[in-house]
Amino acid sequence: MAAVPLFARTGFAGTTTRELAAAAGVSEGLLFKHFPSKQSLYREILALGCEGDPALEKLATLTPGTQTLGCIARFMVRRFVLGGEPDRTELDPRLRLVLHSHLEDGAYARELFASIAERVVPLFTASLAAAEAAGDLVPVPGSGANRFWFAQHVAAMMAYAFLPREGCVPYEGPLDRLVEEAGDFILRGIGLTEAAIAASRTVPDLVPGPELHAAAD
Repeated sequence: MAAVPLFARTGFAGTTTRELAAAAGVSEGLLFKHFPSKQSLYREILALGCEGDPALEKLATLTPGTQTLGCIARFMVRRFVLGGEPDRTELDPRLRLVLHSHLEDGAYARELFASIAERVVPLFTASLAAAEAAGDLVPVPGSGANRFWFAQHVAAMMAYAFLPREGCVPYEGPLDRLVEEAGDFILRGIGLTEAAIAASRTVPDLVPGPELHAAAD
C-alpha cells in the first residue's frame, strides 16, 4: 500500500490526505470514499501485512505444547531482528509505523496488538498449560497473556535497535548467536526448563527465514 512508506517517514499525524492521494494516484475524494477514517486505513494496512502471511497460516496449524512455545519465541526474534527477507524492505517501514503510533495517539498500535492478541495469544497460553502439564515448564506467577507480551517486547525492542543502518545497542557477539541468546532469554522468562530450552534450539522455524549472515551485512 502506498500509504505505508509515507506513514513510516512522517508518522500518521504528519501525513496529509493530499500526500496519501498523490502517492496512490487518486483524488482525495476517492481516497475518502474507500477510507472514510484513519482507523479503516489502519485496518487495511494490517490486513495487507497479516492475511496470507505464511508464518501466521502455519502458526494456526500448530498443536499447543512445549515445542510450540519454542517455535513462537524463536520465530518472533528471527522475524523482528532479521525481517522477512535479507534487505528488510517489508519489516522496517512497519516497525516505524508502530513507533510513530506510540508517539502519537496509539490508535494504529492498538489495532495491531489487538490483531496479534486474537491470532496468537490463545495458542501461546494453551501451550503454557500443556508445557506445565508435561513437566517442561515451572509455574510462574502472573498472566500467561502478559508473558506473551513481555516476550514480544524483547523481540520488538531488539528490532528497534537495529532500525538504523548501524545498530544502536552495543550487543556482544555475532548476530546468529544474539538471536539464539534472545530466544533462550525469553523461554527462561516464561518458565521453560533448561532441557526444554535446549530441545527448542533444534525445532525448525515456522517458515524458512533469511540467512543470518545476509541480515548482518
